[in-house]
Amino acid sequence: MFTPVSMRSANTYRAVDIESSVLGSNPHQLVGLMFSTLLQSLAKAKTAIQNRDTATKVRTIAHSLRLLEEGLKGSLDTNRGGELARNLANLYDYCVLRTTEANMRNDAGMIDEVMGLITPVANGWGEIRNAPAVQSFHG
Repeated sequence: MFTPVSMRSANTYRAVDIESSVLGSNPHQLVGLMFSTLLQSLAKAKTAIQNRDTATKVRTIAHSLRLLEEGLKGSLDTNRGGELARNLANLYDYCVLRTTEANMRNDAGMIDEVMGLITPVANGWGEIRNAPAVQSFHG
């Protein structure tokens, strides 16, 4: 299928912008970027469910699950982070479960639930910039 030049250019620009953000970020900023990207992806999944756009739903939910599992949970240091890191791991596991169920049931309410659980953690993460304890639970 033919993709218009303007769309290809926009996609290339977006990819370069994301890559630049990642390369120029410290570990704390990367986790913040993962939270932000996760919440955006979940919002798109919710809209896709509401619009019965199966292809977008599947793509955005898969992206959300990767961010939860490989990004946020994968970056936890449960040895140094102790109980807080274990609690976050449990939260991320629950969010993976609910997001997967939302996909199977086409339930936008479950996506809202996950967003409601992740948002305060993301906001809290944004509030602890440059705190020494930051490195304790997210590698």
